[in-house]
Amino acid sequence: MSVLAGWQRGGWLSERLVWVALGVVLVGGAHLLPALCRSSPLAVRGVGALLWCGCTAGASFGHATFFLLSQSHAGDVRVAALPVATAAAHRGLTEVMADRASVTTLLAQSNARRCVGDCPVLRGRRAGLASRLDALDAEAAEIRRYQSIEDRVEKRRDAARDDPVTARLAALCGITEAKLDLLAGLAFAAVLEGMACLLWWIALSPGPAIKEGAPAVVTDAPVPESGMSAALPVVTEPKTEVTKLARDIQNGFLKPTVSDIRRHLRCSQAKAALLRRQLGQSMP
Repeated sequence: MSVLAGWQRGGWLSERLVWVALGVVLVGGAHLLPALCRSSPLAVRGVGALLWCGCTAGASFGHATFFLLSQSHAGDVRVAALPVATAAAHRGLTEVMADRASVTTLLAQSNARRCVGDCPVLRGRRAGLASRLDALDAEAAEIRRYQSIEDRVEKRRDAARDDPVTARLAALCGITEAKLDLLAGLAFAAVLEGMACLLWWIALSPGPAIKEGAPAVVTDAPVPESGMSAALPVVTEPKTEVTKLARDIQNGFLKPTVSDIRRHLRCSQAKAALLRRQLGQSMP
């Protein structure tokens, strides 16, 4: 999703590649930083938390961009699948009404004239203007019918472009569809990133520690076929919490203090003090 969103954001090829690389880095940081900084000192974990918040926000924004663009593309596909309904070519309603106003003025002027006698010319002019006025009225009614058809087609295209679930949920919640699309995209991205972080945390977590007092593992070495004496059994010491603490202290993950041991193992104060005494006895 981050790759597709970054590719659609950029214009030039170089810009698209930079956006794609940035999205991959943000997603990798959002997924791996909590697991990688788990055993680090407190200062490093604080910086890692800030970076994780920034990476999560950037990755969520990229995911929301993908969701919104995909909905827009799906709407364009639905609109393209609709049958094309076009009205016949016609003049604008404003132009027709202007002609009707002119004819109405001429007819009023003809009716205002007085004529003594039969006056066939004046009667013919009045009849012609009245017929032209009726034709303009019919043309205006036809144009209004065409406009209503075009309005219905446009409304149908808009309804097909919008996601049906989003449209109904927006009407139910009383907010605009654009705002609901943005909130839904951010919510989906937050859930997705949270699930990814949790899975990486579980995948990179250390295995269960062997408790103290566990029996040693004894393996018998193979006996040579010659007349040599049998080899002694090889004894492998179990990996206890004390040995793990000694290894982590040597690697610089924590200091040999009760508070650091307690934070590192997430154990009680009494257990941390006991491990510190055992560590002092085992280490020279």
